[in-house]
Amino acid sequence: MTNIEIYNESGQEIPLTKDHFNQLIQAVSSGENKNFAWIEIVYVDEEGIVEVNKKFLDRNYVTDIITFSYSDESQVLDMSGIEGTIYMCNQRIIEQATDLGVELLEEYKRIFVHGLLHLCGYNDDTDDLKLAMSGLENKYIE
Repeated sequence: MTNIEIYNESGQEIPLTKDHFNQLIQAVSSGENKNFAWIEIVYVDEEGIVEVNKKFLDRNYVTDIITFSYSDESQVLDMSGIEGTIYMCNQRIIEQATDLGVELLEEYKRIFVHGLLHLCGYNDDTDDLKLAMSGLENKYIE
């Protein structure tokens, strides 16, 4: 089982339970044939996500998620276990759910799965890659 550490520095309630996290990790792990050893989940506010963005990525804007993998390629390819931190911005996730007209819980799940897919090695820096990741997100949150 994956070691999960959850931190909420945002001051807002998070609709996902530890069971939700475990179910989503299991779905992605099984579907991608990957093993997650340790995942740190950190919810922050807009100020917090901008701070992470500036400090580590030299970017100055709000985003919904930033993912850091601590695993080398061999750990991603074999079953020794992926490790990483996923920062998520509560306010941005809530805004996106409203803008997209989806349930809040669904958007929280989608963003978390998006982070797991990044830890598996997926990228979303082109329209085609974004579309592929979106398809996988849909598959795993169903």
